[in-house]
Amino acid sequence: VQLQASGGGLVQAGGSLRLSCAASGRTSSTYAMGWFRQAPGKERRFVATVNWNGDSTYYAESVKGRFTISRDNAKNILYLEMISLRPEDTAVYYCAGKNGPYASSLSSAYDYWGQGTLVTVSS
Repeated sequence: VQLQASGGGLVQAGGSLRLSCAASGRTSSTYAMGWFRQAPGKERRFVATVNWNGDSTYYAESVKGRFTISRDNAKNILYLEMISLRPEDTAVYYCAGKNGPYASSLSSAYDYWGQGTLVTVSS
């Protein structure tokens, strides 16, 4: 399975962006997916996760109410809608997929990773 993240860019504080992650290869709808991010000089951290059919989602406290994760299994695309962006949201955002249907906030649970897309929020 290959994952390709896109949609990052430079945005002012308070703005919005939508990230996408396209899956290709031996894809399956029966796997959970997630978004993680890594700010400069910091460890990769959990952002959001969604189960195999999209009806169960979990978010990091820092993004709850501002970010929305969703998926389109027919198109094999994962999304992350981000609003009210803050400078502290600046990071490289990675999409990830895990074998099995259940969502997880643990990076160690994921089997496939995209290359990352940079989001920069200016103050």
